[in-house]
Amino acid sequence: SHDCLSTQFGGEPMLYTRFSIARQTDGDNSHVEMKLSADDDEGGEIGRPEHLHASMPPPQRSGKNLCFLIIAALLLLLIGFLIGYLSYRGRMQKASRCLDGSGKCEMTPTTSYLADDETEEEEVPGPPVFYWPQLRDLLSNKLSASHLEDSLRQRTNQYSFEAGQNGDESTASYIHDQFTSFLLDEVWNDEHYIKLQVKGSSNNKVSILEDGKEEILESPDAYVAYSESGSVAGKPVYVNYGLKADFQKVQKLDVSLNGTIIIFRAGKITLAEKVANAKEAGAVGALMYLDPSDYKNTDALVPFGHAHLGTGDPFTPGFPSFNHTQFPPVESSGLPRIAVQTISSQAVAKLFRKMDGEQCLPEWKGGVIGCKVMLSNMSKMTVKLSVNNVMVDRKILNIFGAIKGFEEPDRYVVIGAQRDSWGPGAAKAGVGTAMLLELARVISDIVKYDGYKPRRSIIFASWSAGEYGAVGATEWLEGYSATLHAKAFTYINLDAAVLGFNHMKISASPLLYTLLEKAIKGVKDPTKDSGSLYDRVGADWVKTVVPLGLDNAAFPFLAYAGIPVVSFGFCNKDEEYPFLGTTQDTVENLKTNDKLYALMRAAAEVAGQIALRLTHDHELFLDFERYDEELLAFQEKFLPYDRDVRALGLTLKWLFFARGDFRRATDALRRDITNSDRENRIVRRALNDRIMKVEYDFLSPYLSPKVAPFRHIFFGKGSHTLQSLLENLQLLTTSRDSVDVNKLKEQLALATWTIKGAANALVGDIWDTDNEF
Repeated sequence: SHDCLSTQFGGEPMLYTRFSIARQTDGDNSHVEMKLSADDDEGGEIGRPEHLHASMPPPQRSGKNLCFLIIAALLLLLIGFLIGYLSYRGRMQKASRCLDGSGKCEMTPTTSYLADDETEEEEVPGPPVFYWPQLRDLLSNKLSASHLEDSLRQRTNQYSFEAGQNGDESTASYIHDQFTSFLLDEVWNDEHYIKLQVKGSSNNKVSILEDGKEEILESPDAYVAYSESGSVAGKPVYVNYGLKADFQKVQKLDVSLNGTIIIFRAGKITLAEKVANAKEAGAVGALMYLDPSDYKNTDALVPFGHAHLGTGDPFTPGFPSFNHTQFPPVESSGLPRIAVQTISSQAVAKLFRKMDGEQCLPEWKGGVIGCKVMLSNMSKMTVKLSVNNVMVDRKILNIFGAIKGFEEPDRYVVIGAQRDSWGPGAAKAGVGTAMLLELARVISDIVKYDGYKPRRSIIFASWSAGEYGAVGATEWLEGYSATLHAKAFTYINLDAAVLGFNHMKISASPLLYTLLEKAIKGVKDPTKDSGSLYDRVGADWVKTVVPLGLDNAAFPFLAYAGIPVVSFGFCNKDEEYPFLGTTQDTVENLKTNDKLYALMRAAAEVAGQIALRLTHDHELFLDFERYDEELLAFQEKFLPYDRDVRALGLTLKWLFFARGDFRRATDALRRDITNSDRENRIVRRALNDRIMKVEYDFLSPYLSPKVAPFRHIFFGKGSHTLQSLLENLQLLTTSRDSVDVNKLKEQLALATWTIKGAANALVGDIWDTDNEF
């Protein structure tokens, strides 16, 4: 070792700047070259320094040369180790920057959304690898406002597209042909045979009975599907928007609502929910109108609607309505069982003039002059409601087109839009259908001609019978529920995407908040010269998210099937689109919106970015950690009632422990993702399966889908939801005697074990679950 050291530090001066160990062809001569550049493997003579060769060493110094060779080898190992360590450390730092939100994660070629913009492009043989910004720009450049205008023009000069009728079927055929012309990988129809309630041979009628005489108040063309048929009569009572709080205010006035005809204005909640509240209060009939203060220029308009408190065919609840299915002899519990009709605000004004009872509360007064709550005690006047609706059997078609994924074709995102409408339906169905066709055209073009290879599949769906309560979409979910919950990981709803221009309305699963925010940051605001849609909604946009209602086709995907959803669009702040669901929902009326086609294009670009990003990255872009925040928000709302719950001999701590388990499960999944090999397809698929199951695992497994179809504990309907639990806890301070302790105990159990089950599923393997609280 002394000789080696003396050679290095005290011997001959070294002339080499690069060393390699190689045997010369002419005998003993050898030279040493140290390879310091990683670029040498990538070939070429460019930049390569000339090799410097040593003269032949004296034979007596062979021992020193051997020491020298050993040191050179050790140096090579050390340098290789340092290069590998620094490369790994750099990647982990980039990933951590993305995790804490401080890094940029956009510039990734088909990779995880945790990777940094500066990550080098993968070495993938075959087709070109797309960076996300490149793919995003392709989408933006190819979307065409003129194509959207051409598609929407299909709605002009046609009066009706009622489900299963000529207008609906001809549009279905047109969409099928368009999908085929776009060279989608698969195009097919899905038939369902359903029961619908339609208008009878004569119009329904609303009359005033007074002093033995009948005066017809109105007999409109519009009707309400699934109303009870026949004639009923009762005293009229006005109940504002028909909210439960509104009924409670009337009942506090000691007014009996048994046998009455309830009048309420449209808005706030769905017509079906208003009717259910009226039935619960004892009413025999209900009338709804468009108040001029909420719906401008609608004095003579009468909207269509449906009164089924649910989605799908109410005569096959929980079952698909295929032709080969024997219809079960049951009906949905959501059918109203009372007569329902819509009327104009003109007719309501005339009715108010006939009513001589108590004036409306100040906050109940709308745009109709002379608002009255009820009749006087002396009045003998009644309102008669005659409904002539009839039941019919109809065949409806859902039309589908698919672009198959190249890595996981059995995992897909669904983009859908309602096709049918009672009137022209320009805003209700025309806009969404035009956007659906344009997205199918553009994305297919990117795949077929630009070389993009989506990892996962995209399905484009055109639904029928949406006006009757998302019947087409729900029947598809019921028909393929065993498959869809394990394969469909997102639904993007395009219905009614443009109802105004100065505001945005967003409804979404928390899993999609992060992706939606990135999408709106990347889409220009078409109503301004500069800025993005994100600049319009602001940093606190999540606080303005609107819960999905029964009238949104995305609702059954989320609450029934447990599939993450997003539904968004443009509207006017504090002002409803007045013509929705009426015969005046025409293209001409819709075009009064400023920059209609530019707004449609912007909405399509947001939807397209979401769909493409979900098929682009290695890791599914679903933010599963968001639900921990949602659970924490509910926990904070529950905490004030802890003492009241303990006074009943119950406790909230098990519910809180379950939330803690879910938090630990999300942390474990994030660690597994961070430490995984993203190039290993088997590992990647297993991790993505855990991510895409999060939404489904919040469907309470302890309830029957037939009895309680909307089992989601966050967004469902019923006593099993966290919101219902909160309302019951609130009664402990306002009306303790009305609290059913057994029901409260069951609610706590359902919530606790559903959250605990979601946590166990998120962890992964059964041996990794935490079986103790």
